[in-house]
Amino acid sequence: MDARVVDSKEKLVADFRVVLSDAEELLKATASQSGERLTGLRTKLEENMRAAKTRLVDAEEAVVGKAKAAVQAGDSYVREHPWQTVGIAAAAGAVIGLLINRR
Repeated sequence: MDARVVDSKEKLVADFRVVLSDAEELLKATASQSGERLTGLRTKLEENMRAAKTRLVDAEEAVVGKAKAAVQAGDSYVREHPWQTVGIAAAAGAVIGLLINRR
């Protein structure tokens, strides 16, 4: 899995946590307010927040699972093909070295 995808998913999860936190603060701030419509809205918001938290946990577990699988796949490849890995790393280092020396 591409590191940028993992980073963007982690950022999305972090942003979602902020939104949930803000919504919880809003619920607490309006707790003393009364009214049938406000009570209904508060109940609906609480239900939606519970569902969102569940989805957030599921998304986090999926991201962590995919990241672990990618690390394990990389580790397995390196263990099964150590000389190829060394060769690839050396070639990448040589290319990077040439690019840096050109400047």
